[in-house]
Amino acid sequence: MAGYLPDERKLSTLEPLAENAWMAVSNCQPYRLCKNSLDYNVCNWMIPERDQHALCASCRLNHLIPNLTEAQNVTLWYRVEQAKRRLLYTLFDLNLPVIGREQDPESGLCFEFLQDVNVSGEFNNAVTAGQNVVTGHFSGKITINLREADHSARIEMRDKMNERYRTLLGHFRHESGHYYWGRLIGGTNRIGGFHELFGDEQKDYQLALSDYYTYGPPPFWQEKWISAYASAHPWEDWAETWAHYLHMVDTVETAYDLGFRTQGSDITLPQAGIQMDEDYRTPAVFDTLFDDWCRLSAALNALNRSMGLDDAYPFVISGIVLNKLRFIHQVVTEANPRSSPPVTPSQNAAIG
Repeated sequence: MAGYLPDERKLSTLEPLAENAWMAVSNCQPYRLCKNSLDYNVCNWMIPERDQHALCASCRLNHLIPNLTEAQNVTLWYRVEQAKRRLLYTLFDLNLPVIGREQDPESGLCFEFLQDVNVSGEFNNAVTAGQNVVTGHFSGKITINLREADHSARIEMRDKMNERYRTLLGHFRHESGHYYWGRLIGGTNRIGGFHELFGDEQKDYQLALSDYYTYGPPPFWQEKWISAYASAHPWEDWAETWAHYLHMVDTVETAYDLGFRTQGSDITLPQAGIQMDEDYRTPAVFDTLFDDWCRLSAALNALNRSMGLDDAYPFVISGIVLNKLRFIHQVVTEANPRSSPPVTPSQNAAIG
């Protein structure tokens, strides 16, 4: 059997010792399966024997899970958990603070996976009438509409919104950007740099979104923003750019682990943990990451086209967006870990 060891940040084969007792081959330490693995087979994160919790470090962050009496929801939840664990892997790997609700009851990170009460008809989101569940973030709580895990429904909404990219993982990364704005930008000495690049977040948020959905993005938005939606408000610009930074780091790391070479050059392991120069416009480490990303994303797009698929990364990064990504890279490298992998209150099964 194979399982992920969150305390070691690595995947390992495991050998059985006793009932729900396993020895990791990579470090010869004992582990247990997460309760969500035992009960529903939706998790592959292991629990160190010394940890008394029934849920792993990832599943403890769940505040509400879907109504599992509906058989299809187990499959959809499995897909949601896959995306969430990939997000958390990257956050832990970058040594970013992940503060759960047990440590911070008011604004700690937690997840709710909810479904529309009436799932017939059009897939609901913020711009459709009669909405029930809106994917979003509020005070550390990330809510995901379970229908985002339904491939046909998500593709339908992508087409309605005229988007070229819409994935579960993209939603998690975007919403985590809102969480980290509060942890790493708001109320800190980094706010000035944020204002310089992204604008004033005190701009009326609801009015800005209303204007965006009514009139669309400004002309030539590609010159300043990574996506059309990023133009709606500085908070959304940050969250969209943050998500793209995580896209870059995770994909480049995967390519490095698989021994990729592009255009005759090796892929370099992302080194976000190395301290950069104070001026975010001249970081050598980020430039290496970005150069690798440009070559890799071009190769990925070419491979997808060879298979008759859409581009894996259908975006163009302008000079202005590049400076925003550099700023985020510096924020990440300067962030001090505030906790170990999170511990949060027990999860509650609920109908979303």
